[in-house]
This record gives sequence, C-alpha cells and structure tokens, in this order.
Amino acid sequence: MYSRSSEPVRFERDCNAVLVPQGDVVTLPAGTVGYITQALGGSWTVYVEGNLVRIAGQDGDAIGKEPMTPPTLPEGATDADVERLVWEQLRTCFDPEIPVNIVELGLVYLVELYRPDSEQGRGVRVRMTLTAPGCGMGEILVSDVRSKLELIPTVTETDIELVFDPPWNQTMMSDLAKLETGML
Repeated sequence: MYSRSSEPVRFERDCNAVLVPQGDVVTLPAGTVGYITQALGGSWTVYVEGNLVRIAGQDGDAIGKEPMTPPTLPEGATDADVERLVWEQLRTCFDPEIPVNIVELGLVYLVELYRPDSEQGRGVRVRMTLTAPGCGMGEILVSDVRSKLELIPTVTETDIELVFDPPWNQTMMSDLAKLETGML
C-alpha cells in the first residue's frame, strides 16, 4: 500500500487502469492524484483513493513515465537467442501486488518455441499459473505476457495458457523470490 516512499503522481490525461486484485477496468480522469507503490516491468501499481490500480506500460505517459524500450535480437538470431529473450521478457512480468516477477514466483511451467505452419517467424508457447486460482488479475497477467512476447523480433505467434495443474505453492518460488517476500 501507500507509504512515505511512494512517489506522488497526477494523471495528465484520462487513463484506463485495472483494479487490483479484482481485475476490473476503470478509467481515471485527468487530474486524479495517486501514489506509485510499485514500478516494475514497465507497468505501475498506483494507490488512488483507497484502491490499488495497475497502469500498463503504454499508458505510462499519463503519469509522466516513459515506456520500456522494446527488446532486440542480433541479426541471424538462433532459437536459443530467442528463447533467452523470451525468459528475459517473462522476467519483466509482475503480479501488481507482489514485487517479484512471475518466473521467480514459479508461475511459469513451460516455455517452448515452435514454427508456425504458415509463417517464417517463430511461435512461443507458455503454460503458466497464478498464486491463487480465483485471482482477478489472471487475464491481465496473461495479456501482459502475450504483449511482451509479441514485442520480440521474429515472434509472430503466441500461445499463452493459464493452467492450474499442478496447483501452485510456495515451494515453487526461487530462493530470490522467498528472500524478497520475507519467506527465507
């Protein structure tokens, strides 16, 4: 939540935001005042009038922030280069309530590159889960993963599936994630 270290912001324009943890989309009017409580992975969690909202990267200008620089690949990149970049992009996806990326949280169960039948590019298949099956942010996280993977040059198709088997538990977290959340 809001603390003394939270950065105050004023919305410069009307801006769509997602209520955390419900996942409902709301529009915050220009002039709204809030406090950034988390700024990770190119999106921002902002405390506004007793609620937490997530501001997507492409809307950062509404609160005076610059969007992330898109990823790049070297000329003639191999599948290994692309897979490495896929994992880097996944590490820029954060649950808006937890300051740990989805890879370190253990939410990513599968990453697989494939060749789409009708295209020259690459496809990326991801199977991921949530910390809680009823989380209203599930579709928002899936959308975040999809949009960040689609930024990768040569990726022409994504197949992102939210799965709940096996159920996520805290043992799936990396030591870094446990340390960050005070569980280690």
